[in-house]
Amino acid sequence: MNLNNLEKILEKEPKYRQKQANSAIFVNLIDDWQSATFFDLQLRQELNKECPLSIEAETIVSKTEDSIKTRITLKDGLKIESVLMRHQDGRNTVCVSCQVGCALGCQFCATGQMGFKRNLDYFEIIEQVLFFARYLKKQTDNNRISNVVFMGMGEPFLNYDNVLKAIRILNDKEGFNIGARNISISTAGITEGIEKLSREGLQANLAVSLHAPNDKLRTQIMPINKKYNIEQILKAVDEYIKITKRKVMFEYLLIKDVNDSDQCAEELIKLMQKPLYFLNLILYNSTGDFKPSSTKRVEEFKNLLKNAGVNFSQRYRFGDDINAACGQFIVKNKEIL
Repeated sequence: MNLNNLEKILEKEPKYRQKQANSAIFVNLIDDWQSATFFDLQLRQELNKECPLSIEAETIVSKTEDSIKTRITLKDGLKIESVLMRHQDGRNTVCVSCQVGCALGCQFCATGQMGFKRNLDYFEIIEQVLFFARYLKKQTDNNRISNVVFMGMGEPFLNYDNVLKAIRILNDKEGFNIGARNISISTAGITEGIEKLSREGLQANLAVSLHAPNDKLRTQIMPINKKYNIEQILKAVDEYIKITKRKVMFEYLLIKDVNDSDQCAEELIKLMQKPLYFLNLILYNSTGDFKPSSTKRVEEFKNLLKNAGVNFSQRYRFGDDINAACGQFIVKNKEIL
C-alpha cells in the first residue's frame, strides 16, 4: 500500500474522488479497488496496479484471545510486528511500530537488540491499524479500532514527521476518526520531540519510558540516557505540561533486582511529585537475562508509592504468551542481524 501513489493518481480527478477513496479504505475497509464501484473500471485497474490495498501478513492469537499479533512484510521485504489488544470493556487498541528495529539499544527490550534498519513511511504505520480494522470486521460485529498506541518497534520521535502524519490520518474524520485523546505516543525521552509535540495543538497522550529513578541506573539499561538524562527529560515534560495543560504518563518496568528495590521506590517517589505526572507500572516481560519482579516485591513497591500519594496504576499484561507484550517485538530481518 502506498498512499502517496493514491494522491498522485487522484490529482487529475475531481477533488471529491479523494474523499471517496478515503471512505473506501478507512470506513468500508476494502482490500481491492474493484470493490470501489463508484470509480470507473480504468481507474480501478490503475489503482490496483499503482496503489494495491493488499497487506501481506501472518497472525498469531494468544490463548486468552485478547491479543492478536501480526507480522507484516513491507514493500522491501523487511518485517515489522504489531499487536491488537482487546479489552473487556469493548475497546480495541492497536500497538503500532514506527521503525524497522530500533537504534536505542535498551537492554531490556528485544527490539533494541535487533538493531535499526529504517524509518517507516506514514502509510506503513497506517497499514498496521488498517490490517486490524479489517481483521475485526471479519471476526466480529465490533469492527472499530478505538485506541492506537505508538509503543511498538522504534522510537516515535526519531521518525517524527511520519508519526505525526499518521496520527493526523488516524484522527481525521475522513480517516479512521479516532479521537486524539485515544492516541498515545511513547518516547524514551527525546526532548526535541517532546518540545515539538507541545506546539502541535494535538490532544494526543504523551508517555515517557522512564524505567529507572536515577541517571546511573537508567544509563546502564537505557544508553540514550547519556544524551537525554532524567533532569533534561523532566524539564521538557514540565514545559509540555505548561503549554498543553495535559497529564503525562511515565512508564516504569519492574525488573527483578534491577529497579524494584525500596531505594528505587523512594527515589521514584521524589520524581513523581508533580500533579500532572502519572506513573504506569509494567511487570517486565522476559526477553533475555532480566526477570520480572516477584508478586510480593511488586506489592511492596506499590504500597510505598501508594503511601506517598503517587498517582499510579499497574498495566494489564497483554500477549506475553505470544511474545506480543511490552518490549517483546522482534523480527529477524537478515539485513539487520
